Amino acid sequence: MPATPMTASARYSPIGITKVYFCSAIANKSAPTRAELNAGTELSGEISDIGGWEPTSDSIDTPDLANRFVGSVPGRIKADESSLTFYRSSNSVDVRGLLPRDTVGFIVFLDEGDVAARKMDVFPVTVASAPKDRSMEEAGRIVVNFKISSTPAENVTIPA
Repeated sequence: MPATPMTASARYSPIGITKVYFCSAIANKSAPTRAELNAGTELSGEISDIGGWEPTSDSIDTPDLANRFVGSVPGRIKADESSLTFYRSSNSVDVRGLLPRDTVGFIVFLDEGDVAARKMDVFPVTVASAPKDRSMEEAGRIVVNFKISSTPAENVTIPA
């Protein structure tokens, strides 16, 4: 008898659905409250690009004398450089007021929208820098670079 197939996914494009919030305070990153999410700022409409935000595990080799094969086990969890790129405003009223260097808080990704019982990822962050992209061929942008300060809470249920 063949293996049971995985449940088919409801595929979608994240454009227009994904929400990204900045919350200055979340008491428990593994269980943000609806009030904490509502007190945040939705960033989605000003984001032009997303980079990083992918927690991964290093691996630790586990060789032994009895086997030529070198196995491995999961090691430290880390997230490489992570950033959000925002549009700059010609009147300076943009992300610079919300996320200057050294700002501490949480970036929350609600990949399937802000819908109760779906999943979200909560990243504790500090803004490392916010340089201006001065490209001559694109709209004015600011790349906000973040340091992820502790283990992200992944696949957290969105509260009602």
